[in-house]
Amino acid sequence: MDSNKDEAERCIKIALNAVSNNQPDRAKKFLEKAQRLFPTDKAQSLLDTLAQNGKPPDQNGRTVHGERTSPRQRHHREDAETSAQGPADSTKPYTAEQMEAVRKIKGCKDYYQILGVEKTASEEDLKKAYRKLALKFHPDKNHAPGATDAFKAIGNAYAVLSNTEKRRQYDQYGEERSHPSRQRQHRDFEADISPEDLFNMFFGNVHVYRNGRMHFAHHNRQERREQQRDGGLALFVQLMPILILILVSALSQLMITHPPYSLSYHPSAGYVHKRHTSHLKVPFYVGERFSHEFTGANLKNVERTVEEDYISNLRNKCWKEKQHKEGLMYRARYFGDSELYKSAERMGTPSCNRLSEIHLILDG
Repeated sequence: MDSNKDEAERCIKIALNAVSNNQPDRAKKFLEKAQRLFPTDKAQSLLDTLAQNGKPPDQNGRTVHGERTSPRQRHHREDAETSAQGPADSTKPYTAEQMEAVRKIKGCKDYYQILGVEKTASEEDLKKAYRKLALKFHPDKNHAPGATDAFKAIGNAYAVLSNTEKRRQYDQYGEERSHPSRQRQHRDFEADISPEDLFNMFFGNVHVYRNGRMHFAHHNRQERREQQRDGGLALFVQLMPILILILVSALSQLMITHPPYSLSYHPSAGYVHKRHTSHLKVPFYVGERFSHEFTGANLKNVERTVEEDYISNLRNKCWKEKQHKEGLMYRARYFGDSELYKSAERMGTPSCNRLSEIHLILDG
């Protein structure tokens, strides 16, 4: 796979830098990993040379092949390792390749171009494209200017195109977003999930790229210290939208009628009596006066609504279970982690199983 090849090249660069720093054991470790990921003559030749003498380059800058490298080349090689392992301080170095990749994403005109897929791309094509790009542009791995915006653009593109209805609307109006009459409609093409939540749904909450494995960290120490220095006024300004939402929500609750049921036990709202629908036996909870207010046709309508809500919730949970499982399996293959792959294979999808059972009942 291309991802394995890229990772193998990165390991070779780290190994070369380790040899230059008189770290033969470290160099051997990364060269062996490179061979496991994507065997090449280059890595094998370096392993053979290292096994013969195990000596670092001389002071004139000769590599293990005896080739002379310039200070600029050695600097790029060190930058490649630093970028792969994650910066140890706040300077956050990046490579020219990362900068160019960010520039390309920013230059894309539509969501299909961002993901690098055709308009006829299938759901699986979208998943593959997102997985590859999300790993490449995550701001904790790519520190090039604009990488965060590129990461958000990639997440937004996938979230929209993976939603059947949003994709249909985007295909109809998306390319006309520059037209004044279409600007309001284009706001409908924003994602319903944050880029980080989408990423975690695919790959799980593992964090910081170290020793050849991915451990993405959401905040470094310096960022936490800066957040702690924020004044009370700044905190109030940040919380203001949330306070407004809470106030509006509270006012809305006073103005609307509560639904006659809840899918979960909710004593504070009065949903304490458990019932089951007559068709699919879906459990739900009602208040004290439910049996008096809903009978006959009204009861059937409520039960039908309960079952529709229940099935809709199952679909959402099933989708998340599948995405999480597939994301873990993909990451395990990406890093050659057999234990993680076996664990992901054993992971169950209970919501999907329950959904299949319901479909059998409905089809029967």
